[in-house]
Amino acid sequence: MTFDTGGISIKPSEGMEKMRYDMAGAAAVLGAMRAIAQLKPAVAVTGIIPTVENMPGSKAQRPGDIVTSLSGKTVEVLNTDAEGRLILIDALTYAQRLGCTHLVDAATLTGAIVVALGGVRAGAFTNNEAFLGKLMSAAKYEGEKMWHMPLDAEYRDALKSEFADLHNIGGRPGGAITAAHFLRDFVGETPWVHLDIAGTGWLDEGKPHMAKGATGICVRTFVRLAQSWSVQ
Repeated sequence: MTFDTGGISIKPSEGMEKMRYDMAGAAAVLGAMRAIAQLKPAVAVTGIIPTVENMPGSKAQRPGDIVTSLSGKTVEVLNTDAEGRLILIDALTYAQRLGCTHLVDAATLTGAIVVALGGVRAGAFTNNEAFLGKLMSAAKYEGEKMWHMPLDAEYRDALKSEFADLHNIGGRPGGAITAAHFLRDFVGETPWVHLDIAGTGWLDEGKPHMAKGATGICVRTFVRLAQSWSVQ
């Protein structure tokens, strides 16, 4: 998401300038792929970056719109500020069509993960505990803090729609979890990990080991996961 105003469901003006960081997940993929290309690990790695800008205008998506995803599933848009997940689901579908056997996505997806974990840890969601274990080991090795979040089936009920296959939001309670469930609907049984980095993608205040601004979280984890894949 190159810049996210929220679209028709526009964000408050305070802090909106930080939305230039809303492409932190895409930047992490780009950085990781550059490193992986140079290091040449013994595993095939595909990076996919769906790229759009979320702005209000005469052609903007509207609340109440029903859109058809690449998979064919339909989504009722209740809030246009939940737009990143709409491009993510198509990226996940596209990756599977390319033959990718394991999927990891990283996105500044929800404010709810900031409420849950603050700016210390990224939220990690999965449909495959063994695959998550590999990623968490890579993250720990590289010093990138992540926390395993739940995906109980009951949370999925908040996404039910009368007019489409599912809503694009599930309300405020458990917002990061329902957002992850939204993505999960589009990966099937393919091993998948979703990393919500909304609280960790940038620093509002610099630290001794890192300057204010973008953190580059996930780059090192992704590279380590690729490098260690053949020996796990």
